[in-house]
This record gives sequence, structure tokens and C-alpha cells, in this order.
Amino acid sequence: MTHHRLDALDKKILKLIAGDARIPFLEVARVCNVSGAAIHQRIQKLNNLGVLKGSQFIIDPEKIGYETCAFIGLFLKDPEKFDSVVEALKKIPEVVECHYTTSGFDMFIKIYAQNNHHLLNIIHDKLQPLGLQRSETIISFNAAIDRALPIIDVEEEDSEEEDVAESEI
Repeated sequence: MTHHRLDALDKKILKLIAGDARIPFLEVARVCNVSGAAIHQRIQKLNNLGVLKGSQFIIDPEKIGYETCAFIGLFLKDPEKFDSVVEALKKIPEVVECHYTTSGFDMFIKIYAQNNHHLLNIIHDKLQPLGLQRSETIISFNAAIDRALPIIDVEEEDSEEEDVAESEI
């Protein structure tokens, strides 16, 4: 993965749009003291670099009837079928994340279900047929922290680099 060096304007733009994805570009331009065209160009650059991955509305799963959030570690009978299992998982709408991990699991998924009975049906009817040896399920009662990754200020980053440079002298 490529790390992109962001300047102060990029970081300021990211902080503003991360705080409110619906903020008008002209408002971002006003706060950043640049033209609207400059904001459009920077947003396009950040999109092209892959720093921004689009925008979306975030739906609260509970508000639409999905009361159970679970994390499931999957152990495959045949780990060589990983790619085909991932493709099959993409077709299960309740599966919202799938991760490669360093644990003993072959994969680790996040899933939403309407209730525990629905979760059991998903595991039995949709996951088991994918060729699972076994699975381990952790049900989340509530997310204590659920936030976007912060954008580090240029000043903070620069002072950290200076501290490292001074300690090397």
C-alpha cells in the first residue's frame, strides 16, 4: 500500500468533510480560504489517490431492524478456497466486513442480524455451506467507540519528526 503525503490544505479539507460529508464545497473553500475550484481539484486528487473512497450515508442497523451485531472467526475446511469463499460472502447482505487476520482464523467477518435466531439461521444456512470447518462467534452488545480515523495536523506530525530528529543527534 502506498502512503501519500498530505499537505496542510489536504488535511484541513479531510477534517471538514469527515466531520460532515454533506458540507458544501463552497463552505469548505471559505473555511480554507481558497477558491471553490481549488477544493474541487483537491477532492478530485484525493479521490484519484484513493485517500477518499467515495461518500455515503451511514444507516443505523438497529433503526432498520438489525439488533444483533456479531464478529465471526471462520475456519475453512480448505483454506485454498479463500477467494471463492470471499466471493460467496459478498452475496450475503448481512456480512458487512471481511478481513484477513494474523490470528488462527482463516478470515474474520462482521455481520448484522435481526436477532439471535436470525444470526443462527445465517450461520447454519449461509455460512456453513461455504465449507467451514468451524466458526467462533462474538456478539457485540454495543460499540463503545465508533469513529473515523483522525487526520493528524501537519504541526503535530512535524513536531514529532523534529523530536525524533533531535533524539538522534
